[in-house]
Amino acid sequence: MTYDRTVTVKAPFDQVQQDVRAALADQGFGVLTEIDVQATLKAKLDHDMEPYLILGACNPPLAHQALEADRSIGLLLPCNVVVRADGDHVIVQAVDPGTMVTLTGLDAMAPVAEEATRRLDAALATLAVFRS
Repeated sequence: MTYDRTVTVKAPFDQVQQDVRAALADQGFGVLTEIDVQATLKAKLDHDMEPYLILGACNPPLAHQALEADRSIGLLLPCNVVVRADGDHVIVQAVDPGTMVTLTGLDAMAPVAEEATRRLDAALATLAVFRS
């Protein structure tokens, strides 16, 4: 089972991560959390790696709808979006919201996942158009 939605962009990492934030905002997602994996691993383990960010994106109306269907869904919220360098490209990955339906088995989660998928795909498509 694939659990990601992915685009590859040929542009500088800093520009792509800014574009990702803007594309998510255009689709109603706010970034609630940010983990700079590269900086964390360097600080804690003195390990060098490529730029790698995990953004915790949330669309409040969709989160509310999901929480009304299943209070435990908070374990899967917010939607993680990864921005990571790969040579002279940047890979942007979003968790597939359909995973919520698969993991919970709740039919009530399907419309939330479908709308979240539509919005995340629109955001990713915008990135692909800007920087392919």
